[in-house]
Amino acid sequence: MTVSFSLMSQTASAKRRYDSTNRRARAAETRSRIVEAAARVFVEHGYARATIPRIAAEAGVAVETVYRSATGKAGLLEAAVLAAVAGGVERSDVPVEQRPAIQRIIAEPDPRRQLRAYAATQPGIWDRVGPLLRVLDAAAPTDDALQALRTQQGEFRHAGLRRFAGLLESRGALRPEVSADRAADIIWTVCGQATYDALVLACGWTHEEYERWIGDTLIHALLPPAELAGRSS
Repeated sequence: MTVSFSLMSQTASAKRRYDSTNRRARAAETRSRIVEAAARVFVEHGYARATIPRIAAEAGVAVETVYRSATGKAGLLEAAVLAAVAGGVERSDVPVEQRPAIQRIIAEPDPRRQLRAYAATQPGIWDRVGPLLRVLDAAAPTDDALQALRTQQGEFRHAGLRRFAGLLESRGALRPEVSADRAADIIWTVCGQATYDALVLACGWTHEEYERWIGDTLIHALLPPAELAGRSS
């Protein structure tokens, strides 16, 4: 009888773990659907007209479910922006340096290939996140939470670029006259949203042309000429 009770207890415990895992998976799937729907609604209708009922209808869930998934519209826009930057809702909680594309950049020993690899990430990022950031820019002046989000996103990006520039500096890759801080400022400007909008959206450059120009510009601005780099290695 003791063995029977023990087996029953183990079975019940396993079932609870299974049910709990299933619930978490369903909740994560629902939240992803809501965030993706919110992104579409924000871009199509703008922040003011992106109502919670409209987002719920787009996601195919109840209004109450949307309210439980984030702290109002500002929270949904933040989640949508983070998901766009990361390339998916499921990746948005992964630290930047642990994302595969960034890990490949960090692991690359050649600074020119590093900068080319970083340039390759930019067209996709701005294609995904640019429309949402334009929604954020338009709405931020009227909403303190959105203004704080815009500031936070800018600071977060600049901090990441400072770490990247610091890595280049630690490997002796930068021009002697270019500090890590100055390098971060240059990458920030060359790879900024305004540059993407000007060259791709306004001037009609292809993503390939834009990526190649970024790589060329960063290599020229940050790294010593190839012949000098060869003599110092």
